Amino acid sequence: MSVMQIELTRPDDWHLHLRDGAAIADVAAATAAVFGRAVVMPNLRPPVTTTAAALAYRERILTALGGAAGFEPLMTLYLTDRTTPGEVAAAAAAGIVGCKLYPAGATTNSDDGVTDLEALSRTLEAMEEHGLPLLVHGEVTDPEVDIFDREAVFIERVLAPVLGRHEGLRVVFEHVTTSEAVEFVASAPARVAATITPQHLLLNRNAILAGGLRPQNYCLPVLKREKHRRALVAAASGGDPSFFLGTDSAPHPRSAKESRCGCAGCYSAPIALALYAEVFSSAGRLDRLEAFASFHGADFYRLPRNRDRVRLVRSPWRVPDAYPFGDDEVVPLRCGEEIGWRVERVEP
Repeated sequence: MSVMQIELTRPDDWHLHLRDGAAIADVAAATAAVFGRAVVMPNLRPPVTTTAAALAYRERILTALGGAAGFEPLMTLYLTDRTTPGEVAAAAAAGIVGCKLYPAGATTNSDDGVTDLEALSRTLEAMEEHGLPLLVHGEVTDPEVDIFDREAVFIERVLAPVLGRHEGLRVVFEHVTTSEAVEFVASAPARVAATITPQHLLLNRNAILAGGLRPQNYCLPVLKREKHRRALVAAASGGDPSFFLGTDSAPHPRSAKESRCGCAGCYSAPIALALYAEVFSSAGRLDRLEAFASFHGADFYRLPRNRDRVRLVRSPWRVPDAYPFGDDEVVPLRCGEEIGWRVERVEP
């Protein structure tokens, strides 16, 4: 008999984009309705490269939310070629939870990213000293490398060498998409972890192209072959504490997403936990969803687990065609389709 509902410790989102300006209120509220905390990505325009800028961004988020019950944005710094050890020390002292590595040109708003990670050795040493994780967008930008191979090549050329040079550095390999990444993280020391998104668990690359171009399913790293999706499902539902929830929910206005050169990013915040429930239910592993969503990430970041709870109810409903996004609208994953689970907060 199928499970009709389950209760979980309130989960956290360990990889989230909230953008800036008027749109924050719309997208942050969707996350705060379900998740207790979220690691907020710093790739704004201009990027969040200093502790002062990160703390100011945090205040804008909290102001936009208007005191949403119990939600805590966890802030990050955007690494550049000029990030200093002193800035790392200041960030750690201020409660910043990590420094984000965007290889220059790899994804949305990454033009100011790192061009040579080896040149930042003193900065990485400061991160080791202060226990500040390196949050990695793991793709090379070499034009000779096929877009579907960029993650695997990044492991060989960049990630494995940097972990060898910095034996105390803690790393989150964000939004992993390949069996190679799963194998690397699973065999790495406990100081290495990874987040997995709902889109990479549910979809393979056919979802972008089969039956017509579907921009709402286009993200970076791009969706991969079915064999990689299956490896991600096995990793997420397998109980390994190295893997945890990170939606990479990345809203873009419809006008920018559905354009001549559409933006990369999937918006999932309002439906993310329900999507993860679909994945774990299909895998016969609903009993392992709580650890993946609520425990593993908090433990890795050395933060207390949440105390309040949410309930997932098996109750089909239709995802809207679009959600508000400031003066525009954003088209979500599964727009106009049925989803099988509904999330409810559990009152204490």
